[in-house]
Formats: sequence, structure tokens, C-alpha cells
Amino acid sequence: MIQKKAALITFAFSQILAAQEGPIGELDLLLGDITTISADILQLIIESDGGVLEETEIKMLLKRPDKLYWETVTPFQELILTNGEILWNYQPDLEQVTIENWDSDDSELAAQLLNGRTETLSTEYNVSVINAEDNKNFELSPKTNDSIYELVTISFVNDALDIIHLDGRSGEQTVWQFNNLIINSPIANSSFEFEIPDGIEVVNNINN
Repeated sequence: MIQKKAALITFAFSQILAAQEGPIGELDLLLGDITTISADILQLIIESDGGVLEETEIKMLLKRPDKLYWETVTPFQELILTNGEILWNYQPDLEQVTIENWDSDDSELAAQLLNGRTETLSTEYNVSVINAEDNKNFELSPKTNDSIYELVTISFVNDALDIIHLDGRSGEQTVWQFNNLIINSPIANSSFEFEIPDGIEVVNNINN
């Protein structure tokens, strides 16, 4: 009973803190307890006229901090993989793998947010939240014009990540729909290591 009361008090306190900190606090609350993510992603590239330019199926694994497995399954195969120190980009059709240093500060905004990095949002973005029944839509609009995005929308359904929508300044949009989402299930570190197949060209861009 004591443990249940303590859990309720902790949850209530976290909700109060989130309310006090505004939308960023709410977003941090939804993302903060994530340690791993496994999901199938449907990625859509949408042209400025609304037509779908590309539809891609992706398998994603994420483990904090900074471990990412991003495998394009269709329409072409490609693997982007990092163990938090090294980045591998494997393209089977080209029989080539490119190896680089991984720098989390240079990663995409969505990758930074999924890794729980919300501390700089208030300085770089105006953040608002739109609540509609069981849905929460966080809208991030850049404070400066040097961002490649005009608007980033992160949508949750029943507090589960559902869609990330990236509106580019060029008019092109990228939509990530998260399916079969599993949060905080154990994922081995070996899932984020790449063994180079025999006969594959290696482009080594690592800075020592």
C-alpha cells in the first residue's frame, strides 16, 4: 500500500512539474522514461503539391544513449547503424559500407528527441501542445530561419509515440508513422555493432 501511495504521489508530482514547465515539460515527461524503442516505421516523403514522392518501410531499434539501428527494408535496402561512437552506412546494392565518427550533436532533431535531449528546445524552438481527447500534438517552430524545418509535429496517442511530421522549408514533408511500437524491452548492445561482410568495399572516413 505504501509503495502504491508513493507511486501515485510521484506521478502526481511529475504531472505538476510538467504543467509548470509547459509543453516542453510535457514532452520531456513522455520521452524521459524511454530507455529502448523498437518499431516498424512507415516513412512518407510528400512533395509540396501533396503528392507522395516516396514510401519506405523501416525497422528501427534505439537504445539510449545514442545507439541506433535504422534499416530501410523497402523499396531498397540500406542500413544506418551506430553504437554511439561509430556510424556505419551499409548499402548492399552498391556492396559498400561507409564508416564515420558518430556525433550526436550533428544528428537529426528527431533522433535527438528520441534520445531524450530536450534541454535546448526552448532556445531553438517555440513549442506548443494541442490536446484532443487521447491525442497530444507538440508543434515545434524554429526561432530562426536557418533551420531546414519550418515546423516539426510530434504526435502521441494515449501517451504512445504515433507520428513525427517534418515540414521542410522547401515545401517537402517527411512523415514517420510508428507501428508495432515496443518501449523499454531489453535490446542487446550487439544489435548496434556491424560486421563487415566479405568482399564489401569499405570507405573509412573515421577521424582518429
